[in-house]
Order: sequence, then structure tokens, then C-alpha cells
Amino acid sequence: MKPSTRKFAVLAAVALIVVVAAVAGIVATAVHRAHRADPQLTAYAHGKTVTVPPYRFCTVQDEGARLALKCRQSNITAPLATPAGYPLQLSLPRQVADAPWVMVQEYALPDGTAVQHLASYRDYPAGTMAVTVNSRPQQDLRLVGVEIQLVLPVRDENGAESYAPYQVWSIATA
Repeated sequence: MKPSTRKFAVLAAVALIVVVAAVAGIVATAVHRAHRADPQLTAYAHGKTVTVPPYRFCTVQDEGARLALKCRQSNITAPLATPAGYPLQLSLPRQVADAPWVMVQEYALPDGTAVQHLASYRDYPAGTMAVTVNSRPQQDLRLVGVEIQLVLPVRDENGAESYAPYQVWSIATA
């Protein structure tokens, strides 16, 4: 190789490294700033599947001395007919399965009175990613809806502690 050819090869290699580093930096910044899609549940019953977007989706914001919620409310309740005797199956994304969640199952009596059954992540093995809901746990109960809620511990002005949902997915089954 002649000295000028060697010099050109070195300069070309350095230019290539600079371009690759710049592209990698741009891609890393874009990925870091990219909007992450809200997690969705998948519900299945009697041969039908629906994707369930969040009814309510809040993120926790650090505001110095206290935490605050930044919320978006879609008010979308996904419909999925679930005939009596057929189960409702829910597939939970990893973000939900790994968090403290509560499942509110709403049933109706023949006279229309609502009855709620509660279940939570504590009723299942850690990291459970699928749950089955009985559409008719008793002869006189009919499943009409289910909510999956991610919850946070809260304390009211009197010091009483409880849990409040900050992310909710809603399914109407009747």
C-alpha cells in the first residue's frame, strides 16, 4: 500500500466509526423517548377473543415531597358475550401479572341485584399470566362484568389506609 492509500483507508475507517456512533446515539435517544403502548389484556370466551385496552391508565409522577398520578381515561369497556356455563379466560400482560392487582367480578341475581366477588394476585401463584372466571359460580348468579385493577396503597386525611385503583381494564360479559 502506498502511504496515501493507507491514509485514505484510516480516514475512511474513522469516518465510518463516527457515522455508526452517531446513528447509534440517535436510535438510542429515539427508543428512550418513544411512547410505550399501554398494556392490554386479552379476553376469551365461547370461541371469541377481544383485546381489552385500559379503561383508566395512570402513571405515578414524583413531585418532590409527594407522589401524584397522571391519568388518561378512555372509558372503554370491552364487550365479550360469555354464556352461562362457559368460562371467561383472561390473559394478563407481564406488566399486570407482576404487579399487585385485584379482579372485581360482577354477577347478577335473577332479580337484577348485583353481587361482587373479589380475587387478587394473592389468590394465584406469583407471576400468573392467565386467570379463568366462572360465568356461573352458583345456579342463581350470572357473570355480567369483570374489572382488573392495579392498586396502590393510599391513606386518607383521617389516616385510614386502603387501596385505590390507578389502572383499570373493564369487560362486559352480558
